[in-house]
Amino acid sequence: TALRAAGLPVAEGRVIDIADFPAADPLPAPYVIKPLNEGSSVGVEIVRPGSNRRAAIAAAWTYGPRALVETFIPGREITVGVLGDRALTATDITPNPSQAHEFYDYDAKYGDDGSHHQLPARIHPDAFARALELAVAAHRAIGCSGASRTDFRYDDTSCGDGPDRRPGRLPGRLVVLEVNTQPGMTPTSLLPEQAAHCGISYGALCRWMVEHATCRT
Repeated sequence: TALRAAGLPVAEGRVIDIADFPAADPLPAPYVIKPLNEGSSVGVEIVRPGSNRRAAIAAAWTYGPRALVETFIPGREITVGVLGDRALTATDITPNPSQAHEFYDYDAKYGDDGSHHQLPARIHPDAFARALELAVAAHRAIGCSGASRTDFRYDDTSCGDGPDRRPGRLPGRLVVLEVNTQPGMTPTSLLPEQAAHCGISYGALCRWMVEHATCRT
């Protein structure tokens, strides 16, 4: 992929035929299976060790004949918005545990009180700076113009973080999941929230996006 070619850290993975999925695990578990052309975590499943759900997942699959499988990265969800060549900030996203979200899925993204957004993210300062740097690099690597948002998994499972989410002693590992070339602009969306944190109102953000797009025509 373009991100891998640019030297950015990405999860190991490959594309499979969904018809072959029930027969065997395509990667050592745990791994993630997801549609090739969907957003908002639609169709995403985590397959754990010992799971017998491959046949059920394949039978319910409605996203085309192929799927992407990737190594599951433990840790936290981090996202960074980019405007032009400027990274805004990093947000730490925690699905609401009382609603039984296994990960930051569609309901956690858009449901009432589905998740908690901590911004700026309370992570190791080196990891925070690295996330901003990687988001801008990913934006450039795939030729983005205007606004984008890069999502990460932040593996801090061995970094000594306390129960209050204080930054651990070590920076942890960042892995790029994807670049959103059309970030959401709903009341619960992350890019407007980050822009507001940086002093950019919703109206000013929309105006910047329109004016930036107009300059490209």
